[in-house]
Amino acid sequence: MEEVKIFNSYGNKLETFTPIKENEVSMYVCGPTVYDEPHIGNMRPVIVFDVWRRLFIALGYKVTYVSNYTDVDDKIIARAKKLNITEQELTSEVIKAFRKDVDEVNSLQPDITPTPTGYMDKIISYVDDLVKSNHAYLADGDVYFRVSSISNYGDLSGNTVESLISGARIEVNSKKESSLDFALWKKTDEGIKWNSPFGEGRPGWHTECCVMINSIFSNQDGFIDIHGGGFDLKFPHHENEIAQSRAHNNNRLARYWIHNGFINIDNQKMSKSLGNVLNAKDVIAKWGGMPFRLMVLNTHYRAPLSFTNETIEEAVKSYAKISQTIKGLAIKLQLADIDLSSIKIRGDESFYKEMCNDLNTPNALTILYASLKEANMMLRNPSTSLEDMKNIFGKLEDYLFILGIKVQYPILQEEDKAIYKQYLEAKKEKDFAKSDSLRNVLIEKNIF
Repeated sequence: MEEVKIFNSYGNKLETFTPIKENEVSMYVCGPTVYDEPHIGNMRPVIVFDVWRRLFIALGYKVTYVSNYTDVDDKIIARAKKLNITEQELTSEVIKAFRKDVDEVNSLQPDITPTPTGYMDKIISYVDDLVKSNHAYLADGDVYFRVSSISNYGDLSGNTVESLISGARIEVNSKKESSLDFALWKKTDEGIKWNSPFGEGRPGWHTECCVMINSIFSNQDGFIDIHGGGFDLKFPHHENEIAQSRAHNNNRLARYWIHNGFINIDNQKMSKSLGNVLNAKDVIAKWGGMPFRLMVLNTHYRAPLSFTNETIEEAVKSYAKISQTIKGLAIKLQLADIDLSSIKIRGDESFYKEMCNDLNTPNALTILYASLKEANMMLRNPSTSLEDMKNIFGKLEDYLFILGIKVQYPILQEEDKAIYKQYLEAKKEKDFAKSDSLRNVLIEKNIF
């Protein structure tokens, strides 16, 4: 297998990927808190980590891909109350909408999509373990993690304990032993809650992912290859996940930590306060899921991405060119009675080299476009051999699978092939009335 380089946020350096289990990859990506319609920022990790997953699949790895839906949160309780529906009704609808958007951008649905409500017994047991081992403590019905009980806190984010204590980022809470300590269990009188040894309440956000990873990957002692998410999760969420895993399992939860950059709007931070949040479904409805995906891949995943009318319109044009070329090749090969599903060709090493170099999709797209140009020259050249056309089609299909760019092309029936050949013959004989009539039939069949 090719050597894959990953920029590991834990240490901030490029590292060669070595799986825990040979030829297998375990991945967990933090999913959305399902209280409102998904926005385009939610879609960036969906696309980025889908491409990581597809790359590993193409390289021959067996991939287990897990991404959660956070269905317990203050925002969920508040919005459900505002809409006069239950939390479960709200989260079910938002999850349904999110799954639809995932399909629209052609990302593979995760193998497993856990929710905290489905793991509550295990969450309570995990918190109880931390209390009994003195890594956590009770305070007036809440449970807090004792950060001082572990070493290396701040290694992921680069924050030191001293700077965090003296800084203004940590909420002051008189119930805590230290300002760094974070909630594992919250006493609550409002919204959904569960009974526990600590009293009625609900779990803290940072604990939920730890428990789901620990449960799903129990055969690896809750230690996975890759943990991913947006850059905003690096601190405190992922830092606090690592802290709990060190205390509970004596590991840092994941070998490689990958974080994607933000999506900005016209180079401004996307936020509700600025009124510039774009819902994914609206962007997809206006410009299409594939152009949006292509726009995301035009920027390296770790860099900030600016959504503008210019960047999305350029992606619309690029996708149209990709579609036109693939459709032209597909039709020409089928007219020669080539079974497209039988064409299995690996792309050039140059493409794999870029993709294996910390997922350099901008450079990989440059290679894709060069191959498209080559394919268009073949389509215009009547002497191009079928073998050459099969090879370029197979290469392009390989690239498009890894990048997750879906192109629709017609699958020709025998009747379709006959009409197309009649059209070409009429055109050759300059019988324009007949060729135009046959062309219209082909257009109606979405073949032309």
